[in-house]
Amino acid sequence: MSCTCFIIPKDVLERLSKDPELSKELRQASKDTARVSSAMRNLRDQASLLTSATRTVGIMELQLAPFPAVKVYDCKHHQTLPGTSVPNSGTSPDLTASRTFKETTAVANFYKQVFGRNSIDGVGMTMLSSIHYGTNYNNAMWNGAQMIYGDGDNQIFIDFTAGNDVIGHELTHGVTQHTLQLAYSGDAGGLNESLSDCFGTMFRQWEANQDVNHADWLIGHDILGPVAKTKGFTCLRNMANPADPHALAPQPTKYAQITPGMDPHYSSGPPNLAFYLSCKSVGGKSWEKVGQIWYRALTGFPPSPNMKMKEFADRTRKLATQMYPAAPAVATAVGQAWKQIGL
Repeated sequence: MSCTCFIIPKDVLERLSKDPELSKELRQASKDTARVSSAMRNLRDQASLLTSATRTVGIMELQLAPFPAVKVYDCKHHQTLPGTSVPNSGTSPDLTASRTFKETTAVANFYKQVFGRNSIDGVGMTMLSSIHYGTNYNNAMWNGAQMIYGDGDNQIFIDFTAGNDVIGHELTHGVTQHTLQLAYSGDAGGLNESLSDCFGTMFRQWEANQDVNHADWLIGHDILGPVAKTKGFTCLRNMANPADPHALAPQPTKYAQITPGMDPHYSSGPPNLAFYLSCKSVGGKSWEKVGQIWYRALTGFPPSPNMKMKEFADRTRKLATQMYPAAPAVATAVGQAWKQIGL
């Protein structure tokens, strides 16, 4: 099964496109988004293949810049990428442009300050974003080379740059592309999505300086529009309770509930819960200990495109012991968290 790494799962868009309670315009917006999003899949797949090929042949990765440049482009509701450059985007009167610049720069700072990583590829690649993509486009994605943000339909979803966890989530797909190179199906696909949720929520918590007890652990809370809220939805996913009925895409909570061919947006539920449980047990800030373990598990090893969740779980268990030998409670927390979801 091949899936696109968008923040909104395809089946959610298809479900919305058939919802009789929604207006014809809103149903059409979701239908069009699903169709365009699927067509974009090849862009990301080809970019991932190129990343893998360059690493295989041993091309030297010299530092491109000490800190990544951040560039914002405006598609002006067209679908030609990257669009037209937004000058001085950080102070642009276009709030979407200035927010995109600010939050993308913040993600770069998060990875640099917290994990010592220089941009998406680790060597300072420019971070490109295209905003105002299409008309009523209900999605955001990393396409293998850059970010793409829709404005939403302003009823079910609003401007996708409004969610800093969405921005952190999608940019982390780029980090995964340049490190573990996880496939987007099976166990690896679920891990791929889960890692983006983990680092997306860590980034959101880091910006707010929240500890694990004050964080809400919701993914996509800030991009839901008034119609979605009226229907009782609070988020796309809830890492603390993956089966939350108020999530647009509720997930399984146990590894045994993952079925063959399951969309990675759903199979990411159990490892998401394991991360949450680890963080809650350890306490403090999510990025200070557990986040460091997950980052090392993601970046400290050769590519493993078809990695199994059990392998990743065992890796984090071992790293917890190695990285925090004077704090055995960390390894205990990580081990118990994976055990609770069936690994």
